[in-house]
Amino acid sequence: MKRVPGVILAALLALGTASLAATQQGNQGGQYAASSQSSGDQKSQQRITKEVRHELAMMPQLSIFDNLAFAVNGNTVTLLGQVRNAVLKDEAQQAVKHIEGVGQVNNHIEILPPSPNDDQIRQQVARAIFNDSRLFPYAVQSLPPIHIIVKGGHVDLEGLVRDQGDKNEAGIRASGVPGVFSVQNNLQVENSTQAKK
Repeated sequence: MKRVPGVILAALLALGTASLAATQQGNQGGQYAASSQSSGDQKSQQRITKEVRHELAMMPQLSIFDNLAFAVNGNTVTLLGQVRNAVLKDEAQQAVKHIEGVGQVNNHIEILPPSPNDDQIRQQVARAIFNDSRLFPYAVQSLPPIHIIVKGGHVDLEGLVRDQGDKNEAGIRASGVPGVFSVQNNLQVENSTQAKK
């Protein structure tokens, strides 16, 4: 395994590089029901979806250890995902509720309980994944698409990767970290999501 520059990885972990799963996951971020709506309503929902995605992506405290997703139904936005900091939950709601056309925001973002053990696992899983030469290119993107959610020693991988091999490799790397009880690999594969469209 080829190792990647430690300075870049250290910066990624220390700064909590801004990221947003919702921008990468078309099946979660910005869903909307369009079965019996006029084209005007559909355009409005598409605009709201785009603006919600943008507002959430611009949140400065969001990191690879947080996961935000959302759904749009009419003028209602439902916020989903998990964050380590309660402030992020509130900021996400504030950012979205001022968007023109949004009438209601249902905030179902889960606040992960504080845990030094989980914090250690987050760092170790990130190192295991991003020190892999195959997966390192994800770490240097402006919005890293792999998110590491840890709760009680259980790890969920969220986001979008190029292919099934990258998804499998991320799962293997996360599973090999000491102290991890289980890994749920929810990474979406870019090629398969494009094929469904």
